[in-house]
Amino acid sequence: MNRRWMAVLLAVSLTVVLAACGGGGSGEGSAGGTQASGAKSQGGAADNDKDKIVIRYWYAFGDKIEEAKQELVRRFNESQDRIEVIAEHQGNYDDLHAKVQAAFAAGNAPAVTDLEIASTGMFARSGMLLELTPYAERDAEALKLDDFNPGLMGNAYVDAKLYGLPFMRSTPIMYKNVTMLKEAGLDPEGPRNWEELEQYARVLKEKGKYAMTVPVDIWFYEALVFQSGGRILSEDGKKALFNSPEGVEPVAFWKRLAEEGLIKIPVGDDAGAAADKDWANQISALRFASTAGVSAAIEIAEGNGFEMSTSFMPANRDYGVPTGGCQLVITSKLTDEEKEAAWEFIKFMTTTESTIYQHKHVGYLPTRLSALETDELKAHFAEYPQYKVAVDQLAYANPRPMENAYPEIVMLIKNAIEKAILNPKVSPQEAMDEAAAKADKLLAK
Repeated sequence: MNRRWMAVLLAVSLTVVLAACGGGGSGEGSAGGTQASGAKSQGGAADNDKDKIVIRYWYAFGDKIEEAKQELVRRFNESQDRIEVIAEHQGNYDDLHAKVQAAFAAGNAPAVTDLEIASTGMFARSGMLLELTPYAERDAEALKLDDFNPGLMGNAYVDAKLYGLPFMRSTPIMYKNVTMLKEAGLDPEGPRNWEELEQYARVLKEKGKYAMTVPVDIWFYEALVFQSGGRILSEDGKKALFNSPEGVEPVAFWKRLAEEGLIKIPVGDDAGAAADKDWANQISALRFASTAGVSAAIEIAEGNGFEMSTSFMPANRDYGVPTGGCQLVITSKLTDEEKEAAWEFIKFMTTTESTIYQHKHVGYLPTRLSALETDELKAHFAEYPQYKVAVDQLAYANPRPMENAYPEIVMLIKNAIEKAILNPKVSPQEAMDEAAAKADKLLAK
């Protein structure tokens, strides 16, 4: 989450609350379908068919991710003749979330939108989302909710109510330059834990290389905290726990390795891009990144002449990762007819067939257990084992915090980690204690 997104959130939150209190959350009112009925449709055959229910779907990201989403929308539109979905690109998650909030306040929100999982709590508790529990219970036999991978369902619920269906979901995994590891005399099956990671880093340093270039990314930090047996926030969401020993240990580990020149920790807006570039250019042998990048990483490795593989993120006391990506949600200011149309759409987008397609096209996790049993995916994993690692790692997955204040707390954590690593006079404990005190004030509001 960035500061621009937070600014938009603060600007529209009062308007959203007033709109919800005024009855908009009850389900009646102006909807995306009515507003979009004259727009050019995606993949449809009858734009001017007045009998069709027309709804808008807003999504994030371009390139192969956009290709997959547009293709699935085309398939849905061609699969039936009652509903027309218009798919509209809205930038990254921050851009998309801000635009959805502003459109909701103006009474013109899309019917369906991607929603990054950690933001589900704030959107749901603000009255912007339709609760899906009644729909899932009504269509239980066809939906097969228990077919969704349990490791991906933690952020689908808010206060024990269902608000989203897992769509393009991910976890961080470790990408490895197998060629670099072999040339350094290192076992390409590792490093399996933090201790081995440090050992590998010392060997690679002697070769003039880095083990890893890792940005201060909240997703990666959450993983290291889970691996250490800790939590970011208390279970009730009222207290910061990232300044506990389990939360400070990852920061101290990163700081020590960076000070010894064993890993690189870039900062700033281009930190993630710098890490990707170092791995692609064989400056660093390892990197943490989303499973959504497997397809691109295979192409990079082939283009740059090295062998690559993927594995679990190295364990500390145990393995552990957060999940990420988005789920599909339905906004609340819709007519009953539009709600049913939106529900039919998100059911289609999350079928076994749909999740197999998007997984193979992009690399996002196959969200349904049934997909893993198909001959198509079994053959795919046999040919490209790099894709299966994230699926297996879901056994150690944890949901991300969904408190309303978490986007702002993320910035506090990130700034604290960077401060501890960049300033030799600041200890990891001091930096995290300072951030935790500020986080507790936000959580108390």
